Amino acid sequence: MIIDSVNTSVSELQTDLLVLILDDNSDLFAIDDEKLQEYVNGIKQEYADKKRKGELQFTPRHLENIGAAVIYHTNAHQGMNLWESVKICVSQALNLAASTLRKNVTLLLNTPAGAELVPHVTEAAILSSWDCYKYKKEADKFSDLMLSLDVTDVDAAIVAISRASLIANTVNECRMLTTEPADVINPESLAQYAQQMATECGLVCTVLNEEQLLEQGYLGHIKVGSGAFNPPRMIILSYTPEEESDVHLALIGKGLCFDSGGISLKPAANMHEMKSDKAGAAAVISTMRALAKLQPSIKVTAIAVCAENMPGEGAQRPGDIIRFKNGTTVHVENTDAEGRLVLADGLIRAGELGVTHIIDIATLTGGCVRALGESFTGIMGINKRLVDAVTKAGGNTGESYWKLPLPLEYREMLNTPFADLTNSAGPLAAATTAGLFLKEFVPERTPWVHLDIAGTAWHDKKWKYLVPGASGIGVRTLVELICRWSEYMG
Repeated sequence: MIIDSVNTSVSELQTDLLVLILDDNSDLFAIDDEKLQEYVNGIKQEYADKKRKGELQFTPRHLENIGAAVIYHTNAHQGMNLWESVKICVSQALNLAASTLRKNVTLLLNTPAGAELVPHVTEAAILSSWDCYKYKKEADKFSDLMLSLDVTDVDAAIVAISRASLIANTVNECRMLTTEPADVINPESLAQYAQQMATECGLVCTVLNEEQLLEQGYLGHIKVGSGAFNPPRMIILSYTPEEESDVHLALIGKGLCFDSGGISLKPAANMHEMKSDKAGAAAVISTMRALAKLQPSIKVTAIAVCAENMPGEGAQRPGDIIRFKNGTTVHVENTDAEGRLVLADGLIRAGELGVTHIIDIATLTGGCVRALGESFTGIMGINKRLVDAVTKAGGNTGESYWKLPLPLEYREMLNTPFADLTNSAGPLAAATTAGLFLKEFVPERTPWVHLDIAGTAWHDKKWKYLVPGASGIGVRTLVELICRWSEYMG
């Protein structure tokens, strides 16, 4: 899909499909054709009188340069802010164009309120047109589309389109990495991907293989990956700004390239989706590509903790005990509670690097899915400022977070007679106890936030403007937060 900006009167537009989006509180477009304006005013009144719902397709026959037109109204998407509603409308319009073979689409945004939506519309167009066509016979139905945004300031729109395209394509990269099957993306091939990306973008990449992980004491990786043919990897990507920064943020992503549950084998139903258990690692790796282009002012290190959890002959067993590098011992009661074991290694590594702040992102618990569903990411942390900053950044990008508690009284649920901690505290407050487990490995006095994306990383059905499958959750939030760090962190 090609996205550009134009400044043309309606009477001079040459387009297969003209898209108009109505809103009760904002005028998103202006029409210089009296007959078309009169018609649109009538439709707007019908929406106000609740005589009309949903989209309206029509043909402005007096304008031979316009093949067809469609009107949407944001009131069809209750509970969402303006730009999220507009994104859904844009997605619907592009699907309409693709299904009716209309290649040239024009969206009117030629008002101050409309101009503010240019980056959001660009993002929606790129995100909604992504699909897993790689393994299908059918072609990409959006590849030939041309989306023109009719605005008053073309130069400003070009800048907004460029930045929004970069971020949206980065989200789609995350979706691709999350979606690729385990016979394509394993810890080693993901490490190779990260190394190639680092070379292209000017980042520094370090990969620890199984021998180095064992030698350096990162035994969470070793134990989780001990039953798999493909050995574990820790991938470390670093971005350093030109000017020295007092902030060094670590992004830690869970990268279970496939999670069978290990000896504590998962049920067969939907196990194929466990290729998506690397969504956290995909998010932090993809985020680093965007940061390399956007050049934020703070130092950032991404740590992708990668393994496969398989029930092979060398697999860890329920009852095994791991002594982590920081001296903490963990009794493995359930080998399917493996994500926290590799994340613990990542948190330890972040402490060794001397980072000032930590955000980890992981498809960690079914408990979070049951608590919050598929629209809200669970957020936990020990620093209110950082928790609030992540939440606000997410809200400004269309990604929603809900704070879950980390009560000290629940810490005893992690007690076991056999070690310092158990890796599985049972079904009650499962997301919270997983967070409390991770907290044990956070470097002392380091602001830390944990994002549980188990419900939001993958959608079985179409969600807002995204097709079913990987959502790329977290990338937009992290890029927004990092690029405006001083604003959000005060």
